[in-house]
Amino acid sequence: MKLTVSTHKLFGYGSTLRTAKRLSEEAVRIVDRSVAGRMPDVQVVLTGERNLAEVSTAAEWETAGCTDKRVQARALRDAKRYARDIAGRSIPLADGGVLVVINVDQHPNEATFAVTLVHELVHAMQTSRKDVRDRLIAGLRHDLGVERLSRRESRELDRLLEADEKEAYGAEYLAGRLVPAAAA
Repeated sequence: MKLTVSTHKLFGYGSTLRTAKRLSEEAVRIVDRSVAGRMPDVQVVLTGERNLAEVSTAAEWETAGCTDKRVQARALRDAKRYARDIAGRSIPLADGGVLVVINVDQHPNEATFAVTLVHELVHAMQTSRKDVRDRLIAGLRHDLGVERLSRRESRELDRLLEADEKEAYGAEYLAGRLVPAAAA
């Protein structure tokens, strides 16, 4: 398990990066002990809402094998439309790791950052479980139009994604071990 924390087009956030590195190392240990699965290699990227869509869609295209420029442009437009409301995303990578992209504009303090970080690390742990990674990649390929799923498979995927989200929301209490203010 390898952890890297970096920024993308984010200048003047040196103290935020140091705090993120410290919290990420602790969060990985806590989530690894508390959630079923094995922690994959994790890349945490801190960025603003303007660049969140760019980073996340580039990783999605690489993972899904999408090369159609029109589909990429449409996916980027859609991602930019919703980037303001997104606190963080976890995306499985082609090399077997997970990219966690965090929008620093959504996190005014350590407590909110810790909650989002724990939530996304739970999603990273979920990718190590049987068939979850393949299911997520099939969903990405479906969303990008590379390989369509049947209606039944799509509904099943949505149901399983909802269950994964419930598990991640249920594990957010672990952020209280990182930052005591996050428990409130």
